Order: sequence, then structure tokens, then C-alpha cells
Amino acid sequence: MYLHLGQNIVIRSEDILGIFDMETSTLGPSTRSCLARSEKNGHVVNVSMEMPKSFVLCRTPNGQETVYITQISSSTLLKRAGFMEELRNVNTEKQEQMT
Repeated sequence: MYLHLGQNIVIRSEDILGIFDMETSTLGPSTRSCLARSEKNGHVVNVSMEMPKSFVLCRTPNGQETVYITQISSSTLLKRAGFMEELRNVNTEKQEQMT
């Protein structure tokens, strides 16, 4: 399944390592350091045209980590991700019933 981050950016849900609130998670020095390192290495994609509210940490199939900064709140992204998981569970149940 996929998760829409805004500005026509969609990521695979299985690549998501975490969804973080920008305001609360950037208070910690380790998180700030991680974000700074990702930006320095060119692994930050800003999909926000407004004030960013959250960031999503992903790992691509080749093992590279990418940070997506988005204007969509972490709670909304988590709801979307949960909705996608519910759809996946429904599809799995239907497939099991068919066999």
C-alpha cells in the first residue's frame, strides 16, 4: 500500500520507519542531529509548501534512508496509514475466505 504525503508525493507504506511530529520530536538533540545529517547528505525531500508539521523517515529497498518533510500532521498521516492497514487486512481476509 501507499501513503500520500502531499504535493503528489506517495511512498510505499512498507518503506516507512517512522512518522514524527515536527514540533515535539525536534526538541531532542539526537533527532536534530539525525535530520541535519540527512539534509547534509541530500536525503531530505521537502513536500511542504506551507509550515511543516511532520516528517516521515523511510528506508528504500537499497537501504538508503530518506526524510520527507510534509505539511500534513503526524496524526493525519497515522490515520491514513492505519486506514491503509485496515484495507490490507480486509483484502487478506477476503483472499483467505476464497481459498
